[in-house]
Amino acid sequence: MLNMLSQLIMEGDNHINLVYMMIVLPACLGLIIALLPTKGYVGRSAAFISALVLNSLGALGLFAGDEFSMLLPWGEFGMHFALRVYGFSAFIILCIAVAALLTGIYTVVFMRGRNHYGSFYCFFLLTLALANGAVLANNMIVLLFFWAGLLIPLFAMITLGNRDDVSAAVKALIISVFADLLLILGVAMTVYHSGGIDMLMMDAIEPLPLVGLNKLSFMLMMLGALGKAGAIPFHSWIPDAAGKAPLPFMALMPGAMEKLLGIYLAVRVARDFYILEPGSDMSMLIMCIGAITIIFAVAMAMIQKDMKRLLSYHAVSQVGYMALGIGTALPVGIVGALFHMLNNAIYKNALFLSAGALERNCGTTDLRQIGGLRRLMPLTTVGFVVAAFSISGLPPFNGFFSKELIFDAALESGVFFYIMALLGAFMTAASFLKLGHSAFFGPLKYPQEGDESPAPRETPAAMFMPLLILALLCVFCGLSNATPITAIQSILGDSFMAGHDYSGWPHSALLVLISLAVLAAAVVHHFFGVLRSGEAIKALDHIHYAPGLRHIYDAAQKRRLDPFEWLMSGLRACARGFFAIDRAIDWVYNVFLVKLAVGIGAGLSALSDGHSARYMAWAFGGLLFLLLTFLILI
Repeated sequence: MLNMLSQLIMEGDNHINLVYMMIVLPACLGLIIALLPTKGYVGRSAAFISALVLNSLGALGLFAGDEFSMLLPWGEFGMHFALRVYGFSAFIILCIAVAALLTGIYTVVFMRGRNHYGSFYCFFLLTLALANGAVLANNMIVLLFFWAGLLIPLFAMITLGNRDDVSAAVKALIISVFADLLLILGVAMTVYHSGGIDMLMMDAIEPLPLVGLNKLSFMLMMLGALGKAGAIPFHSWIPDAAGKAPLPFMALMPGAMEKLLGIYLAVRVARDFYILEPGSDMSMLIMCIGAITIIFAVAMAMIQKDMKRLLSYHAVSQVGYMALGIGTALPVGIVGALFHMLNNAIYKNALFLSAGALERNCGTTDLRQIGGLRRLMPLTTVGFVVAAFSISGLPPFNGFFSKELIFDAALESGVFFYIMALLGAFMTAASFLKLGHSAFFGPLKYPQEGDESPAPRETPAAMFMPLLILALLCVFCGLSNATPITAIQSILGDSFMAGHDYSGWPHSALLVLISLAVLAAAVVHHFFGVLRSGEAIKALDHIHYAPGLRHIYDAAQKRRLDPFEWLMSGLRACARGFFAIDRAIDWVYNVFLVKLAVGIGAGLSALSDGHSARYMAWAFGGLLFLLLTFLILI
């Protein structure tokens, strides 16, 4: 395999070689790492980081290079292994590479001392290779090949966290498979309507109008894309995985990778494959999915007492803002959605890394057991605070600018959607005020009574440096927001932007003032909750246990509102029904028919008493029956 790779690099066009390397190199090095000796932690980790660095350099090369496409014969019926590099795909590849590199550096320290670190490295790199392939794919079959392939490392990395309990991994697999099946159906219908599987050809011709069955195929593809990103109702595996999987998995997959892939495909479906008109029924449907995802997910985040579960629900809620922006079908909304996708990958990754630092040093992320960590872990605190400000939409951090663009598009599409987005911003800020106050700025809880273990201390440089780099990116993408927004606008193209420029500060001062008022209200609400309850961890309990909401929250915590549980309950009911039918059939064959045969045999035995006159009577009766039958038939 390595000989084939070296031959590929030495021969042919450099651009093509680079594209192949983005897929082949991480997968090959991941396999080599898995085969290296178990005790070779340094060697394995060095190979792992080298693969991520090479991937990042390759991503930079693609982003700075020219647009090109390539074909490689692959199977019968004229099918090709088609890949394409252009502005949008190169941008996503670069985002994936940066997120993977920073998470990978953090992973090397976090996974030290764990028996399965080599397997985790392997599946991490396999995820990277498959994600690169999915973004670079230039025909539908290649896209589905890489897209479905991501199920393998998804299941494996969750299982590595707890091999004795694979329920969370199975749940993630089932939900992801269902979303992928919807995507496959949508792709099949899209290929039928467009007449080909080549994406470049679809870009060259007019996208399909949303009429008739095109609406169904569009919605199936969109649900598959948003399902990968973790939108409701495909979300419930994420909080479950938070308690089972190694924390770097949460930073890599729900935190960054799946958002980048899902939103990338959703934008392509809405722009390249179909014509999504503002205000259309399909536009309204996607915006409704976005609004529901924002509110329901952040409402669940507000009541969590564990940092990882709280962050996992926010990983879901942020997808709602992206879906809302895409659903508006307005240039400002789609620019905002893509900018928010980039920002989310930055600050969500940072938040999960800060949670990992707490888990490693404190042994838990339960907010009831930790507090006052700003004194013991100051650098982690700085990284967390910046990321929390960013996700809450506080200026001048990056999340503020992307949210304002989405707010602008939501207001233009309908006041209801704007109010839902603002309410989500209020709830997001409230939950992070509770989280930050409880974990970092509350009273110091170390050492605890009867606990002889040493107090937590700052994490190693390899863990806090990625966190601080991500925090700096939050600041840079905020203060210099014109740079990423201009890059996104150039990717979308002048024809789509129609001369509009959304770079720099948001153009609506009124919307900015409203957003700041909402954030101020969240601060006031938080301190009201603290004064009422006496501690930060209970600052939102008056919402949790409010009349009317209490029963809804109880039902949600008992999984009664989980679509996956509805599906499982239906399948269990079907299984019980089929089992009953199976038992009934078994009873007919093994009990009823046996007893009937025995009874008939016993009756016939009783009639066979040896009297010739009775035998003659039976023979005469049978002959008479046959004669009557013959007469009736003729």
